[in-house]
Amino acid sequence: MDIIRLPVLSDNYVFILVNTEEKTAAVVDPAVAQPVIDYLNQAGVELTTIFNTHHHFDHVGGNEELINAFPDVCVYGGAEDNGRIPGQRVFLKEGDKVEFAGRKAEVFFVPGHTRAHIAYYFPPTEGDDIGELFCGDTLFAGGCGRLFEGTPAQMVNSLTKLRSLPDNTRVWCAHEYTLKNLQFAVTVDSGNQDLQTRFTDVKEARSRWQPTVPSLLGLEKVTNPFLRWDTSALQIAMNSKEAATVFGRLRGRKDVF
Repeated sequence: MDIIRLPVLSDNYVFILVNTEEKTAAVVDPAVAQPVIDYLNQAGVELTTIFNTHHHFDHVGGNEELINAFPDVCVYGGAEDNGRIPGQRVFLKEGDKVEFAGRKAEVFFVPGHTRAHIAYYFPPTEGDDIGELFCGDTLFAGGCGRLFEGTPAQMVNSLTKLRSLPDNTRVWCAHEYTLKNLQFAVTVDSGNQDLQTRFTDVKEARSRWQPTVPSLLGLEKVTNPFLRWDTSALQIAMNSKEAATVFGRLRGRKDVF
């Protein structure tokens, strides 16, 4: 399974998964359709699957046009997004499995950003130690999504599920927000040398217009403040040891940063 990253809109990423043997493709969170169609035509592959993480328009905006272009495509999304994702045919819950290119992904129910958000995790294949996590707007490189329909406690629970995955998991988040996220992170976790090094590296990468997605989950665990609510540095900075309170105060500061 090859993974193609398409930058679209101002800062979105759409991901195309390609089964090179069968010449078929799946797309994750198609914000717009035409760049996807252009790639599929160029590569000579047929779209069979749309994996949506949540209903926001910058993740499902291309669904209808893709369905028109590929009438047999199957649209997956969260069970609680029923009626909010165009063309949805499969309604997924925590622990469900989906399959593409001979690989099975586990579905995680990760409410917080929205009430119905899900994520897809493809474990490593035999002989490969890298897993693939498609997490929409729940976890970002250096940050996390805003809480539009959920609570801090829900988001802590959701991020705990993702944080429990192996370090060698590539995090395919849906936006190029990393530099801004790290600009905030260093204001609340300034003594974190790993974070300082990453911030320097990301500034250099973005000055060259290089993408910062995917990131590695192991790096997120030591540098992303929204995965570090149980560290003493963040608890002191947020003046609490209670997970949801620490997280909520972090998120509140980021919202106005």
